[in-house]
This record gives sequence, C-alpha cells and structure tokens, in this order.
Amino acid sequence: MARVDLHQHFFPAGGSGADLLRRVEDDTGWRFPPDNFPWSPEKNLRFMDQLGIETAILSLTGSPGGDGVGIANREFARFLNTTAHRAVIDHPGRFGFFANLPIPSDTEAALEELAYALDVLGAAGVNLTSSYGKGDQARYVGHDVFDPIWEELDRRGAVVFVHGDQTPSSNGYPNRLVPIPVGEVPNETYKAAADLVTRGKKRRYGNVRIVLSHSGGSTPFLASRVAGLAHYLGGELSPEEMIEDFRGFYYETALSGFETNLVALENFVEPDHILFGSDFPAVDLATAAWYTRNVDDYFADRPEQLEDVMRNNALALFPRLRAHA
Repeated sequence: MARVDLHQHFFPAGGSGADLLRRVEDDTGWRFPPDNFPWSPEKNLRFMDQLGIETAILSLTGSPGGDGVGIANREFARFLNTTAHRAVIDHPGRFGFFANLPIPSDTEAALEELAYALDVLGAAGVNLTSSYGKGDQARYVGHDVFDPIWEELDRRGAVVFVHGDQTPSSNGYPNRLVPIPVGEVPNETYKAAADLVTRGKKRRYGNVRIVLSHSGGSTPFLASRVAGLAHYLGGELSPEEMIEDFRGFYYETALSGFETNLVALENFVEPDHILFGSDFPAVDLATAAWYTRNVDDYFADRPEQLEDVMRNNALALFPRLRAHA
C-alpha cells in the first residue's frame, strides 16, 4: 500500500525561505529537525520512501510573508508557488501542492494568485491559515472580508487546507516542551472551524472541500460545545445544523494518529472524510513513523478501511492523482 500524504510542508532553501524558518522557530519555540534542512525535494523523497508515501501535497505552515499586505507579501506567495510547482514538475507523481495566497484581505492580489496557481501551475488546492493578523487585528478565515476569496473557491469547487496559525496566546506557552505548535496550533484550527460554522460560511460555501490539519485539533471534541452554546447565544443555525457542518470537514491525521483521536473521528465523520498526514519536515522520521504506526495498528483488522484512509480517500478528493496511482 502506497500512502498519499495531505500534510507536508516545504521551506525553500536560502533567502526568504530560510528567514521564514528562523522566524517560525523564534516566534513559536519549536525546533525543526536539523537533518531535514535545508529543505529540498530530494530530502522529502527519502523521507517518503522510508514511510511508504507515494505522493505528498506540499503546503506552508501559515501565512506567507509575515503580516503586512503589500508587494513583498505578493511576491513571496508567488515564489512559494513556483518553488512547489518545480518540485511537482521535476518529480512526476510524487508531489502536489496547496497554493499559497497573499493575505486574503489583499483581495485582488489573492484572487489573481489563486487563479494563477490553480489554472497555470496546476495546484491541487489552496492553503489558508486559521487567522491573519495579530491581537485585536486578527481576523479568522470566516470573516466577511474574506468572502470574495471563498466565493471564488466555491465557484471552482476547490479543496482548501486549513492550518492553525503559529499564534501565541496572551499567556505564552507553558514551557519548552509545550511550544506554540503543540499547545496553540491545534486549538487555532478548531477556532477557524468554529468561525466558519457559526458564521454560516461552511454552509454558504458548500462546494469547497475543507481539510482541517491535525485531525481538526480539538474540533471533534468541542464541536458539540460550539453547536449548543452558539445557538444559546443567538446563532441562526440550530445545534443539529452546526453539527452537520462540522461533520462536513475533512480531517487528516498528522501528529494526531492515536486511538482516542481515531475513535472520535470515526464516531463523528463519514469514513471517506479521514485522510493521512505526516507533517514532514517539522518532525523527524521516528516521530512521524510513531503516529503513522498508530493509524496502521488501529485499522489493522480492517485493511480496506486502512487503505481508504491512507490512499483512496485522497484519490477521490484529488482525481488527478489517479493518473499516477
């Protein structure tokens, strides 16, 4: 069985790519495995071959180019997309990529890059981070200012990968073993999902297939809390409608392959909405293998369902990958 990995990151070597890597480490307390860097498609492929991954969909960990709307942000998004596209061209069948957009409130530029990435570069879908901006200026992906982007994604029936932002809480992270990617990122993913559902955007833009990173973070466990309490607070949707919308997301297993999580996902969503992810190069091979092995063991007595999670569900979501399957 060859796996299709929905969650692999890339950081172009040198220049602004290396600056982004350092910024993530400085801002979040995370430490990337030194053997995985400088990043290259060849290092990706060695990792993939050791974990039985046939195809990986590359994405960024969050918003490209910092927080400011402007030329630098637009140019960096294009640089990231052309870099990922080069990996796809140079290694047929091994890579796809989620397009990076300029900050979506830069509406015209974001729509232009979306069209270029999907129509010219052949991106598999679009990568969005859970929120853009910091503090009081932060806007989650369901905010009305982003509606033109969602309208275009809906028109195209696009796949969107939502990754939690690398955002510190007001208290910071507890200690070096619980940095922001461990304690904050999964909850930022949940907050983005809750924002989309409670604003009615998940329902309004129903043609968009949205994949939540890290099994949705805390989403499967907190969806009912949102549904009941948002309705109590005056939400227009009923609890049942909100639960239905939460169940409409796709959930991938990067750094969350564990029996408790998988039981929750199987209880919560349709079987074809569970996908595989590894989170390379953010973690080393041993860590990614531990989470992957947990998923293999969980489905060991159901080989057909294991193959669906590891491969077939992704092929249904991305039909173009079937040409190389």
